[in-house]
Amino acid sequence: MGLKKITFIPVTLFVLNIALPVSWAQVNKLYNPLPLPSTNNEVDDFLSDKDIPTGQGGFARDYLVKLNKGDNLAIDLSSDSFDTIITLLGPNGTTVAENDDGPDGTSNSLLFTRITETGTYVVRVRSFGETGVGKFKLRVTRLQPVK
Repeated sequence: MGLKKITFIPVTLFVLNIALPVSWAQVNKLYNPLPLPSTNNEVDDFLSDKDIPTGQGGFARDYLVKLNKGDNLAIDLSSDSFDTIITLLGPNGTTVAENDDGPDGTSNSLLFTRITETGTYVVRVRSFGETGVGKFKLRVTRLQPVK
């Protein structure tokens, strides 16, 4: 019986050694946030069912943007195809700010926030619930301080 345990354990470890790198490669390949164009920090894009599933029936798409401590931002997300939600995730992955519906009475999103830490942030575009997919426009504006 002892011989079977010795034979079984190396086989189990061998299988785990092969399976872990393959799984990590697959996960790493699936998540690939897009850089937000640095020239105008604006993008016209399309949210599809090939994007990140939210677990609530909708989908999300992530954009990377480098921000500096003290930046004041307005993040505007609009779509005629779906009910938008905008989320700003900090360099450590925590939610910095989020907005569902903007002040104009539509289902578009408008978010104002001040950055407290320099780093690379994720701007997440997503649809509310199962409201769908479609074209959207995202704009990140650095606001100038009032003098």
